Amino acid sequence: IWTTPAALRKGIVNVYNENFFTDLSDYYLEWQLLQNGEPVRQGVVMDLQIAPQQTQPVVLGYKETDLPAEGEILLNVTYRLKQARQLLPAGYAVAEEQLEITPYPLFQVELAETGQKASLYEDLVHAVVSAGEVQVTFGKWSGWIEGISLNGYEMIEYGYALRPNFWRAPTDNDFGANLHRRFVDWKNPGLKLKSFEAEEQGNRVQVVTTYELPRLAAVLTMTYLIGGNGEIRISEQLAVDKEKKDMPHLFRFGMQLVMPKSYENISYYGRGPIENYSNRNHCTDLGIYNQTVNEQFYPYIRPQENGTKTDIRWWKQLNISGNGLQFIAEAPFSASALHYTIESLDEGWEKQQGHSHEIEKANLTNVLIDKAQMGLACIDSWSALPEPEFMLPYGDYEFTFIMTPVKNNIVTK
Repeated sequence: IWTTPAALRKGIVNVYNENFFTDLSDYYLEWQLLQNGEPVRQGVVMDLQIAPQQTQPVVLGYKETDLPAEGEILLNVTYRLKQARQLLPAGYAVAEEQLEITPYPLFQVELAETGQKASLYEDLVHAVVSAGEVQVTFGKWSGWIEGISLNGYEMIEYGYALRPNFWRAPTDNDFGANLHRRFVDWKNPGLKLKSFEAEEQGNRVQVVTTYELPRLAAVLTMTYLIGGNGEIRISEQLAVDKEKKDMPHLFRFGMQLVMPKSYENISYYGRGPIENYSNRNHCTDLGIYNQTVNEQFYPYIRPQENGTKTDIRWWKQLNISGNGLQFIAEAPFSASALHYTIESLDEGWEKQQGHSHEIEKANLTNVLIDKAQMGLACIDSWSALPEPEFMLPYGDYEFTFIMTPVKNNIVTK
């Protein structure tokens, strides 16, 4: 059963019955309108008299005046059995579709004007920005954010930092195409800090760091703007030497943040509930999902990249008290959170024929926020690459997002 738009704003869809010999009278249709991921209206169509191999318009029961005036508006359509059939119970969903009525309005990644002031303190090794209840600590020798605290509670695991990341634990198909060797320069790209500048700008503080990547003929510029309420606008810019030939593609372009293990709860608006990737996400629906980090890891036979979600509008990583960090980017992005490091899931230069159950959980929460990640090559498992539009070729990239410390955002199922 296939659903396509007819006049979505007027509540009309086209339904195609692909069956050759049976009509759709054994099924009923459920529909639901979502505004920014939240259900706002729903209904049922019980009579589906659509003959085999025929398409027919179906009136759902809402009018254009029923549609919300703002936000992203989506229509979910599900077809269910009226009566039990063999092994399938009554109400079993046999087909579904999600259609866009009003597209997602791109987020403006600008800090809120609050009238509060952020202040800067520097010593020989640190630059510390204080903004209300939030304190952000930069290491001058690394250039990274090494600490983020909210009311004294640290949100970066000791010994780690918020860092750029271009690597994923190779999948079985990555090994088959030898990508773990072809892309290896991005695994540890040899970032060399060239400059660190911090200054107050009115009520805000700006920190700019630049790095050279000699093996990759590239320069990375990180720009952080901290507002008086603790919001942090982060811009990651990669500029490459376009004269270079045969340079390796990237697995991903984004940031890695290692948080304490207690930041176990996830709330996000994006595709779910299961893992999904840029070229493997049509089976998932956009919505608001509340999950835990423990639920994210899928035990593939061999340890590898997993748990990513795509088309994310916002992502919150929280502890049991509802305190943590929220991420919103200029365009939909991808993210994941696991109690495993990339290194623990990466078998290195050669397959070790390990097993996922042999990998111990780490006492941390590894959060990855990506502008994009290369798709999965599922055409074959020995040489194929993802389709060109799902690759990340050597080139310039920019990723801008806002990271906001939040509190009392209690997640419920």
